[in-house]
Amino acid sequence: MNRVQEHYEQHLGPVYTWMVGGFDSALERGTKEVEAIANTVGERDLAVDLGAGFGMHAIPLARRGFDVVAIDNCRSLLDELRMKSGELSIEAVEDDLLSFPLHLPDKASLVLCMTDTLTHLADKGAVIDLIRSVFDHLVSGGRFVTTFRDYSTPLQAEQRFIPVRSSPNRVFTCFLEYGDSHLTVNDILYEWNGNAWEFSVSAYQKIRISPAWLIDELEKVGFSTAREQTQSGMVRVVADRV
Repeated sequence: MNRVQEHYEQHLGPVYTWMVGGFDSALERGTKEVEAIANTVGERDLAVDLGAGFGMHAIPLARRGFDVVAIDNCRSLLDELRMKSGELSIEAVEDDLLSFPLHLPDKASLVLCMTDTLTHLADKGAVIDLIRSVFDHLVSGGRFVTTFRDYSTPLQAEQRFIPVRSSPNRVFTCFLEYGDSHLTVNDILYEWNGNAWEFSVSAYQKIRISPAWLIDELEKVGFSTAREQTQSGMVRVVADRV
């Protein structure tokens, strides 16, 4: 089990849905994003959701009419996706993102890699490998969409401390440490057990990529790209296979 997978299974996965505001709220945001990026892609086509988690985007895609292959390596989040998706056309797959072609019945019309999942890859070489694989497994006119945080410019001093979410029984925050090619995310969780606060902390690395670098790599492969800013502060890059 790699460090990112271990971090999600043992620390982040059990609280992830709460961390992003709860299932219903996250699904509403995911639905709006899908409506914004999938409106030019035909229904009943194949969509791939890389880093699908509990189904924030996979469920709206399936409701829109796509057959969805949802890939993640966090078992607890995929179990939640299976429970929440009911009879929707979603195949939940536990595997590494780069292995997604092994699970496709055909080329896809749409591939998503949302909510900072791209930065979970090991290094820039892995990102390039993913870009090439996505291009090869998209139909002509297909679309690749990713959202991620721009870590290319380090936050300074107290800006590195980020309050994520709090409730009466749970407080979640994180602290960022920047290296040359990666940053370390220290996730800090306090939970009230009825008598005292329990403390846990776990850390994992993300790669530092800039929007300009990613767009350049996408266009080298043959994508036509557009850059957008999301309300959550993430960069959204839409890449069409022309």
